Amino acid sequence: MEVVQVLHMNGGVGETSYAKNSLLQQKVITMTKPITEEAITKLYCSKYPEEIAIADLGCSSGPNTFFLVSELLKVVDSVRQKIGQKSPEYQVFLNDLPGNDFNTIFRSLSIFQNKLRKQLGPGNGPCFFTGVPGSFYGRLFRKNSLHFVHSSYSLHWLSQVPQGLESNKRNIYMASTSPPDVLKAYYVQFQKDFSLFLKCRSEELVDGGRMVLTLIGRRSDDPSSKECCYFWELLAMALSDMLVEGLIEEEKLNSFNIPMYTPSPAEVKYEVVKEGSFNIDRLEVTEVTWNAYLDETDLSDAFKDGGYNVAKCMRAVAEPLLASYFGEEILDEVFRRYREIISDRLSKEKNEFVNVTVSLIKP
Repeated sequence: MEVVQVLHMNGGVGETSYAKNSLLQQKVITMTKPITEEAITKLYCSKYPEEIAIADLGCSSGPNTFFLVSELLKVVDSVRQKIGQKSPEYQVFLNDLPGNDFNTIFRSLSIFQNKLRKQLGPGNGPCFFTGVPGSFYGRLFRKNSLHFVHSSYSLHWLSQVPQGLESNKRNIYMASTSPPDVLKAYYVQFQKDFSLFLKCRSEELVDGGRMVLTLIGRRSDDPSSKECCYFWELLAMALSDMLVEGLIEEEKLNSFNIPMYTPSPAEVKYEVVKEGSFNIDRLEVTEVTWNAYLDETDLSDAFKDGGYNVAKCMRAVAEPLLASYFGEEILDEVFRRYREIISDRLSKEKNEFVNVTVSLIKP
């Protein structure tokens, strides 16, 4: 499986699209906003630059792409007005893998820009947008050309499925039944990828530039712990049931593995220190419930079903991977079963995603 070609969120604005099923990710951006606001404020107040280049890595498509950008610009504009500074000009780079739905982003760009101008009012500098398709596990920008880098819910995806997972049959990810060599292979791939990411960004950021990165992670030292692997284990259950009924091939299920790693804060810190290009300003851990609609009001009956909500969110994320490997014909059935399994588990226990957020500065 060539990850660069098949890893992307569901495009468009349909019922199974990421744009319609990314409330969870928006809540994480909101939850980590104090860290992001602090970082962009410190950046601006350190030099009062006349232009600010911002990169959102793993921007996907839908409302969250512009939600993050608008929050950053509003913070800078508020600070510069208080101290009587002229507004900087902004260059915003939106990056994701080539399969991302950039068309949906840029079709809605003019609407967003008009809304932003009204929110910020007169005197705000122009904001230019550029799409940058490509893997962030490599150079994307000119040397010393960026001031601020943001990435939320993207860096836990690996550049490739780790090598040596032949013994991980039917698990599709790290699980309690995965052999130690499987856990090690995932960790080694994360180390390689995250170190390369830091190296590339250190070359692209100016001195004093900042990054805020949020990944799905874990508090536990155990990389196969329930807090970070359970949602994939339940999907593996749905696929295994379909295997028993002859709906998918055993060979395909045995060789399918998710290219993802959910690090602990200690693992993130270790890689940052080892790579050496950045200082850690803040390292925080938060949680968000699987069911993003749990505390929402005025919901339709369908959205009151936690299994429905989680399954739709996961489908928007995982569907392209599953379709490329098993074929599109299984998708409705696998996510119907996944919904039932999730509903059963949510009725018995509370489940949360653990988020690891690190704020970095290039000295």
